[in-house]
Amino acid sequence: MEGGALTPKKLATLVVEAAQDTKALDLVVLDLSKLTSFTDYFVICSGRSDTQVRSIADNKQKKLNANSRYPLGMEGYKKGWWVLLDFGDVVAHIFYHETRDYYNLEKLWSDAVITRHS
Repeated sequence: MEGGALTPKKLATLVVEAAQDTKALDLVVLDLSKLTSFTDYFVICSGRSDTQVRSIADNKQKKLNANSRYPLGMEGYKKGWWVLLDFGDVVAHIFYHETRDYYNLEKLWSDAVITRHS
């Protein structure tokens, strides 16, 4: 880390911590660094309602903003069924649990190293 910059792994850790702070469910990290060039990690979690999904997204933004990292883009916040926060090296996917089951990103990216968090 040069000049206090966040490594992709540390950035993923902060995203995980923010999800844990808001009681996100089924939290996993997919290491995509050897599979794709557009990001190093997916952090995937679920919420019990659209309100919780938005709350998890808000907390992730707040925690990352406090570390001078801001999303390059955000999608899906208004509906709260699948919010995507793109931090470059890390892409956070926050799903309403039924939506997550439908898209099943873990199966789509099954070649990734998957780490489960409680």
